[in-house]
Amino acid sequence: MAEITNGFTGIKVFSTTLARDREQMGENITRWIKDNPNAEIVDRAVTQSSDKEFHCLTITLFYRPKS
Repeated sequence: MAEITNGFTGIKVFSTTLARDREQMGENITRWIKDNPNAEIVDRAVTQSSDKEFHCLTITLFYRPKS
């Protein structure tokens, strides 16, 4: 079995293109963290992309079970 060097065993992705949903994203992430108390966040990635019409924001949380 390969050793996990960065220590995560799961990911949770939050992504939206709508402005009103981007405004709520922080609350949605906080709610997910509170609803998953056994998930230890070990890293995160923030990605933004856009085209002529849409702006997409994605926040990815990397987690593992708390010891």
